Amino acid sequence: MDRSKQLGEKKVSRLLLKFSIPAIVGMLVNALYNVVDRIFIGNGVGSLGIAGITIGFPFMIVIMAFAMLIGIGSTSLISIKLGEQRKEEAETIAAHGMILLIGTAAILSVVGLIFIDPLLQLFGASEVVLPYAREYMRIILWGTVFQAVGFGMNNFIRAEGNPKIAMITMLIGAVLNTILDPVFIFIFDWGIQGAALATIISMAVSAIWVLYYFFGGKSLLKIRVKNMKLQLPVVGKICAIGSAPFAMQLAASLLSAIINNSLTYYGGDVAVSAMGVLNSVTMLILMPIFGINQGAQPIIGYNYGAQKFDRVKETLKLAIIAATVVVSLGFVVIQLFPAQLIALFNRADKELIKLGARALRIFLIFLPIIGFQIVGANYFQAVGKPKKAMFLSLSRQVIILIPAVLILPRIFNLGLNGILLAGPVSDLGSSILTGILLFMELRHLEQKHQEGYSAEPQME
Repeated sequence: MDRSKQLGEKKVSRLLLKFSIPAIVGMLVNALYNVVDRIFIGNGVGSLGIAGITIGFPFMIVIMAFAMLIGIGSTSLISIKLGEQRKEEAETIAAHGMILLIGTAAILSVVGLIFIDPLLQLFGASEVVLPYAREYMRIILWGTVFQAVGFGMNNFIRAEGNPKIAMITMLIGAVLNTILDPVFIFIFDWGIQGAALATIISMAVSAIWVLYYFFGGKSLLKIRVKNMKLQLPVVGKICAIGSAPFAMQLAASLLSAIINNSLTYYGGDVAVSAMGVLNSVTMLILMPIFGINQGAQPIIGYNYGAQKFDRVKETLKLAIIAATVVVSLGFVVIQLFPAQLIALFNRADKELIKLGARALRIFLIFLPIIGFQIVGANYFQAVGKPKKAMFLSLSRQVIILIPAVLILPRIFNLGLNGILLAGPVSDLGSSILTGILLFMELRHLEQKHQEGYSAEPQME
């Protein structure tokens, strides 16, 4: 059976497992890039090293934002085109995606290297933390193209129905990073620079693997030279569909910068380190949700394009259930073992462990409902409705959370506790908004089909 046709014919539950499990493994492995760096740096360099990575993280999120803009935007369109049996158009989109990924990554790298100190200070670096952040990011920025190509084009592999290869891409890079980190940090004594170098080498290997897949004749979609000449309408569609995750990531970068500055003001460098560890733990829990989304996206997109709406709804339902189970298990672990989780990153800093454990319990108190919110927002992206997807994505990281971070610390002199309470306020509010819009969308899905629905994205 054609790898793409299975999306519209095989049992949905089996398809979701087939696509999601490799994606979950891949996303977890991808998360290990930052988590492993922080664990080894925390134990080999200290809490200030963790703070340095945390300060540089907003710029890394910006890089990922552009990779998502192009990579996920292209992937959604590729899935829809394959569902419509328009393979040549899917190949044009894939070629455009590759060129855009390389070009934007190169620009970001140059800009970041030129303005590295002002950017890190803008992101909340104190005089003490700035040298650590500079040493790490100066090396990371040289590998921006590898990160963008490895992550962005890996989504193309999944869109054409080959999730195992996509998983291997992630595994290769993360396993190599895990091996190189202790070698460079402890054996070669390169400190935080060693962690950055290990990450860049690993990303480069992943990028080479992806390019070999497409140019080595193994792929369903072919990257052809004739399709590399950029056409503005194609670029516009890619950016429109990818705008939701792009905006979400930019918002995450802005949020990270605001939180870092607020943490420095209310809690000092140890609070920045604690939030860095909290982000790592959260990432490990949420990455399976993003993997479920990646697994569901081509199934939803293909069947939406093929107007098989029962399969669309079934996929969405199963994805929400799976995501809720994952975050609920994560919630239980966090509430029972918060100090032990923080200690993985630095066993010697008792102040960090105490503050980090309290932060985990408060900031993630509504974690069990976040799986629904993330999957619900992804649904609108998968069916080519970027405005609704963007609104729901931004509701959690901008519309509610940023005002909460800025306002709550000043109410009743809550200070650092106000920053921690902003998390559950945002999680609850954004989940309610997602429930309302998703209910309305599903209610009218069959009606749209009866009225003569066109699968081309309508930019609603």
